Amino acid sequence: MDVTVVGSGDAFGSGGRFQTCIAIDTQTLVDCGATSLTALRQQSLDPNEIRTIVITHLHGDHFGGLPFLILDGQFRRRTEDLTVVGPPGAQARLTAAMETLYPGSSEVRRRFDVHVLEHSDRRPQQLGDLTVTPYEVRHASGAPAYAVRLQTPDRSIAYSGDTEWTDALLEAADDVDLFLCEGYSPTPIRWHLDLTTLSQQRDRFTSRQLVLTHLSPTALAADLGDWAVAYDGLRL
Repeated sequence: MDVTVVGSGDAFGSGGRFQTCIAIDTQTLVDCGATSLTALRQQSLDPNEIRTIVITHLHGDHFGGLPFLILDGQFRRRTEDLTVVGPPGAQARLTAAMETLYPGSSEVRRRFDVHVLEHSDRRPQQLGDLTVTPYEVRHASGAPAYAVRLQTPDRSIAYSGDTEWTDALLEAADDVDLFLCEGYSPTPIRWHLDLTTLSQQRDRFTSRQLVLTHLSPTALAADLGDWAVAYDGLRL
């Protein structure tokens, strides 16, 4: 499993980082923030090769790049279908975003179809060789938010999404090869993970590697010497 952290930043581009986007084997994305099309191109990843996009929650810095990726495929004559797996209401939110940004774009006939599937808490979905399992977490976004676990026959990865502390993270990351975990703030903050709480819970994780991502300016300025920290373009 080849993992590229395409975007490691928060909603506001803190530290000059792109918004959340994680590529797996060039054909799967976990989240697709509004800056993701630019980030993919900067890192020489072809958006037309993406077959599956797993969305953790419906905030713009995690799903707002979808309209741009879909329209890019339309104008570059993409022919392979795209599957989006996201929270309940993902189809309506995607349609609304496309109509807000480019009126009429949601109804255009294209050479490819966009199939939108919905997460259901702790219920795996099989997408080819990839198994996607969502775990509901605590983050207000107008729809349920999830941590996700992605597994192939050989490797596994989990991503926390955005969330306050919840023991669901321990389940999502149980015995995975890589856990990408939000480390938004040095101290507790509502709806997000903080380094203080993560330090207290760290020994409970059974993942083989834990890497922080989605850091705020205060977290980026903190002493991170005890942590592995993602950056745009990091390959794992």
